[in-house]
Amino acid sequence: MPTKKSAYKELRKSRIRHFKNISTVSELKTLTKHFEKLISGKKTDEAKGLLSAIVSKLDRAASKGITHKNAASRKISRLTKKLISLSKT
Repeated sequence: MPTKKSAYKELRKSRIRHFKNISTVSELKTLTKHFEKLISGKKTDEAKGLLSAIVSKLDRAASKGITHKNAASRKISRLTKKLISLSKT
């Protein structure tokens, strides 16, 4: 345990940040799974709406440092590619 008051406060802050980051990552995974389910069900209209929400959340997570910006960009690209391939068929 930290001995200084400021170090203890920093520990508390880092725990709070940790749990917020975990919840954000979990939410992104849940939304992605829901998107995959819509793609497999061939529901393009609902998938388009959900994709815009996922893109927004991924960009925000990348800007805050929760995920790496290139990883977020890669996920966005792959999800968009799946949606485009669904709409072509």
